[in-house]
Amino acid sequence: MRNHFDNRLHESCLLAARVGRSSVRSRSMHDCSSTIDGVGSKWCYCICGFLPMTKENIAAARELNSSMNDLNLRKVPLPFVRIFEAAGRSASFAVAARELNLSPSAVSHSVRKLEEMVGLRLFERSTREVRLTREGAILLEYVQRGIDEIQRGFAMVKSEQAIPLRLHTAPSFATQWLLPRLAGFVREHPNIDLRFSASTEYARFDDDFDLDIVYGEPTPSPHEKIPLAVEGLAPLCSPELAQRIRVPEDLYLQPLIQCEVQLFQWKGWFETNHLAPPTHYGLRFDRSSMAIAAATDGLGVVLESTLLAERELNRGALVRPLAGCTRELEYVGHYLVHPRRRHRHESFETFKRWLLRELRVDVYMGASPAEAPATASDRGDQG
Repeated sequence: MRNHFDNRLHESCLLAARVGRSSVRSRSMHDCSSTIDGVGSKWCYCICGFLPMTKENIAAARELNSSMNDLNLRKVPLPFVRIFEAAGRSASFAVAARELNLSPSAVSHSVRKLEEMVGLRLFERSTREVRLTREGAILLEYVQRGIDEIQRGFAMVKSEQAIPLRLHTAPSFATQWLLPRLAGFVREHPNIDLRFSASTEYARFDDDFDLDIVYGEPTPSPHEKIPLAVEGLAPLCSPELAQRIRVPEDLYLQPLIQCEVQLFQWKGWFETNHLAPPTHYGLRFDRSSMAIAAATDGLGVVLESTLLAERELNRGALVRPLAGCTRELEYVGHYLVHPRRRHRHESFETFKRWLLRELRVDVYMGASPAEAPATASDRGDQG
């Protein structure tokens, strides 16, 4: 059992070292670089992941990279790792000793041996306290993630309680498409414990989330990436405002609502329909859900996804005033992303099947939605 636990910990630590912050991708990570030298345009890379590029982090990352590349992690005894984690978390050898039922001298000796093995100083010591060095703090974060992953694995195979399914999603997809359909999933699967979070950042799979629904094509990663439904972008407005719009040129006389984070903007739509883009727009929002709500309230015409506005279209709160006489922009707007794992808990597969079925995505039969990437002239401003 101990050898198996040792191997699982080392594998998790290795995985954290390989993936690290690359799976915790914020939007600014598009600017990062993982050169061997460790320096990116905004981020520096250490063997545990990406860090904000400061002089101190660059120096620490280079030193940790060099030491860890020369180290065979499988030769590091598991007790050393557990002692280091307890000492680093508590910032005290005495507290770590009490927690692990050891003497403070044994903790100090184990930490010293670990430092010798990695060739780095992990703690600053004084007569009154110990504190992690920068390298020690970096290492502690990913050791803790490795341990957390092992604990989650044991919980999955041992616990009789349902393990919660942790879903991260783009905010407007959550409010406009997912939540209106969630009641059906809950009725079908009342025993699945769902936990949701929504933001414009990418999910952290190593310790926070199981699935991520992202807007726009994800950055390259080792994770599974499934394109979801092809979305059509069309002018949408309230039925009252639609009475004033008979031909595309009528849009010049109406307030145009724009979502600034949308991949395709009004400029691209006008160019696609061989019209000159207007020089002035009405309201601007940073969420599709807000732009759709503004159009529903009669504040103007919004260029939006008919998938995200499906509820408003079905109940007649929004209409497509130029349907049939203009060309829509079509693209794959959202992607399902999750780690490539051999074993997953049952609720993961259940929710994934439900989501793809609702979106009519048949990846299990080898088919996926036909991507319709727009040309450069279609794309317009990227916001």
